[in-house]
Amino acid sequence: MGTKSLKRRLRESQNPPMAAAAPPRRKSRSYVTPSVVLSVFLTVSVIALLVLSSNKWRAFRSGPSYETITVVNVFPHDPEAFTQGLVYDRNDTLFESTGIYGRSSVRKVSLRTGKVEGIQKMDSSLFGEGLTLLNNRLFQVIWLQKAGFIYDPKNLSKIGTFNHDMKDGWGLATDGKVLFGSDGSSTLYQINPQTLKALSKQVVYYKSHEVHNLNELEYINGEVWANVFMTDCIARISPNDGSVLGWVLLQNLRKELKEAGNNNIDVLNGIAWDDEQKRIFVTGKLWPKLYEIKVSPVKKPIEEGIIEELCLRRPFKFA
Repeated sequence: MGTKSLKRRLRESQNPPMAAAAPPRRKSRSYVTPSVVLSVFLTVSVIALLVLSSNKWRAFRSGPSYETITVVNVFPHDPEAFTQGLVYDRNDTLFESTGIYGRSSVRKVSLRTGKVEGIQKMDSSLFGEGLTLLNNRLFQVIWLQKAGFIYDPKNLSKIGTFNHDMKDGWGLATDGKVLFGSDGSSTLYQINPQTLKALSKQVVYYKSHEVHNLNELEYINGEVWANVFMTDCIARISPNDGSVLGWVLLQNLRKELKEAGNNNIDVLNGIAWDDEQKRIFVTGKLWPKLYEIKVSPVKKPIEEGIIEELCLRRPFKFA
């Protein structure tokens, strides 16, 4: 064997020729069974339903709130008092403005007993309306007039008069800085307590509806609460833009009084707030009882149209 042949054989033994590559294996065809399709469909449907429900609940929670009440305490109230304004002062003392020609008054009342501890009767030509307490002065407006009175809360003596920019006198409240007023329309007024001139006027809306017949007012935790005349509803109003932040539904109070034989009672009217103890009080015209209430959210979404039915009315016009 020659030298070249030997070298060639040595190279071939160190690097044997590669075997021919095996043909690629065909992938097996995959099959999706009907049960898998059904499972995926059901899973997607459940997720979609949960998302829609969550969005609906989120929309309900982020819109106006809806609240019912629980009665915490019941106190006696003068059944002859045609309540137009109600104010909590301190030491379980209330100030109350009453209406009706010949029976209108401003009075100091014991919360616990309902006893009238002081009274300033008004001229028979005047119909008392809203009342509030600011800087140790009681401000009261008069129905069908642009005038009002100022009283000393110590003895209820009249210490001044004023004129305001509202079309009529219905409700008054204060945040400690300005006065809030209503005139039975859908307008909420902010009033300078020094000049008694309107600082702003905001039309109150619930969704796309004007809320007419705003009556007695109270300022509670940054909101203006307003009785809506001829309803058993209280609107919780933003003083910033006039939007309705929520509704407090009190239909059961008057219903229970009626069922107990109090057939002469009139509408819900009168809200008072004890800022120190965080207590809310409500009553009505000619009601024999005054209630301390606690509000709590309605747990189920409100049925469409129910607020419009219960709480909204056409503008009220007196003959």
